[in-house]
Amino acid sequence: MGYNAMYPAEAIEAHRAFIARPRDLRPSEEYRTPTAEEWDAFLGHFERRKLSVGICARAFGTSCIHEHACVRCSMLRPEPDHRGRLVEVRDNLLARIIEAECEGWLGELEGLEVSLAGAQDKFAQLDAQQVRRNTVVELGIPTFRDIAGRNGTPLLRPE
Repeated sequence: MGYNAMYPAEAIEAHRAFIARPRDLRPSEEYRTPTAEEWDAFLGHFERRKLSVGICARAFGTSCIHEHACVRCSMLRPEPDHRGRLVEVRDNLLARIIEAECEGWLGELEGLEVSLAGAQDKFAQLDAQQVRRNTVVELGIPTFRDIAGRNGTPLLRPE
């Protein structure tokens, strides 16, 4: 922080002041040490985010607005290692849809179809993630001409 060759002391002090201003505006009780119960609730939130097909990305302190119908939820981030479990969920949904159609359970059928669409969306997310991981981005290797030409001086070529 005190290295003046790279950053002048004024820049460092201005940055510290910039960080301190919002802290001065916030109530001081927000900066207190959390109680053991608060800390356990915070850590527990992250444990409850682990699901059978991935991780729930909802924010700390918020409840699940989808009543834990996670395969439907856009906050569920599927993990590639859990694809097999997602296949099981999809196959189960397909079997339950067939049963609901046979029994005439129209209300159940509608909910199952929404869940199946959510499962298909999770497969699409996993496939897109795999494509991104397997896509090679060619950055190229700069040549001397590319590097030297950046300062605006023309390169001299022997004749």
